[in-house]
Amino acid sequence: MSLPSAETLPTQGRQISSSSWQPGRRGRLFSVEHAKTLAKKRLPKVAYDFIEGGTEDEYTVSNNRQAFRDVTFRPRVAVAYDSRRQETTVLGSRLAMPVAIGPAGFIRLACNKAELLAARAAGDFGTAAGISTMSSVAIEEITAASKGPVWWQVYFAGGRQGAEIAIDRARQAGCSALLVTVDTAAVWSRDALHINGGLPNRISLGYALRHAHELATRPRWCLDFLKGGLELPLPNVRLAPDGPPLRVGDARGGFTRTPPTWEDLKWIRERFPGKVVVKGVITGEDARRALDHGADGVVVSNHGGYALDGAPGTLRALPEVVAAVGDKIDVLLDGGVRRGTDVVKALALGAKCVLVGRAYVWSLAASGEDGVRDMLLNFRESIDRTLALIGCPSVDALDPGYLNIPAGWATGKHNLGW
Repeated sequence: MSLPSAETLPTQGRQISSSSWQPGRRGRLFSVEHAKTLAKKRLPKVAYDFIEGGTEDEYTVSNNRQAFRDVTFRPRVAVAYDSRRQETTVLGSRLAMPVAIGPAGFIRLACNKAELLAARAAGDFGTAAGISTMSSVAIEEITAASKGPVWWQVYFAGGRQGAEIAIDRARQAGCSALLVTVDTAAVWSRDALHINGGLPNRISLGYALRHAHELATRPRWCLDFLKGGLELPLPNVRLAPDGPPLRVGDARGGFTRTPPTWEDLKWIRERFPGKVVVKGVITGEDARRALDHGADGVVVSNHGGYALDGAPGTLRALPEVVAAVGDKIDVLLDGGVRRGTDVVKALALGAKCVLVGRAYVWSLAASGEDGVRDMLLNFRESIDRTLALIGCPSVDALDPGYLNIPAGWATGKHNLGW
């Protein structure tokens, strides 16, 4: 069966219904880099720096991209398939493509209602949306808007009490999976945030005046941002079920004071009936520990370079994780994914699906919901081209034999099993 065209893409019995979005529309985003360039023009510097910058010297950010450059293809030529299949099953959900929206915190800086728009676009493309605890839209509103699976990323803001409230809301809202982030035991150090004054609890007159030179040249962004008000609450972060939401500045430090531990995983599994995934694993030992503690999956992730600087690129860490857990649980990956070629490399090394972060946030900033649709279409087309060019009939048929893997990646104490 051939892949449907973008105009007729089936998504759980419905078709893309946005009348404003067409694959060939004027102003279409043609790549993640294109979206990033437009986002930089349209965002104030303080907002762009928050989305773009990693921690400290940004070695981890660089390592993520370098890992994809280090792996090359071994194509099988003189073979042809009429169609290439991208459908796959991840965390119990059938996805139309092996790319999902990853959770990204406080992306209201990209555009108003950012998480809702991204989830709606993902659902229309038949894929999943991961939503951050730091979302500026209530989880109930997001799940109501999306026709695809919604995966809720949870921090322990306020300890177990706050996590309990968030988990219960995610369950009641219909989220099919929890992504438990385990790699933020300390507040990250980001030079750009310090220079720009950090994330406030509200946009005060003083804060606006400090950035007046940036805001004055971005009137469209300012008007869009003001739709959400000057207060910066996080509607999904509360210390009591009927209590007020925490604001972004308060919550940011809160979730690092009581990070989840392995002992919490059993409690989470008992409280949440859906899939439970450990996000932030980059070693085989931790992947095995997640399996032993009952996780349904792991995300090979270094927080996109927003946490520990000097971590390995996630593609580099992926083979060790896959070797540790085999096919017993689903392995996902994020970090540095920019094109369909990156997706194919990750799947060939054993990932079931990749999560994208900056890629869709830049797309939101550049072109709103249509930008996310453009991004997903670009990934879908690029994956299809790559499968055709390497002579592979489907994403499920990918294996390391389609790649040239640096020798050092397959050495050491871990048996990669190839």
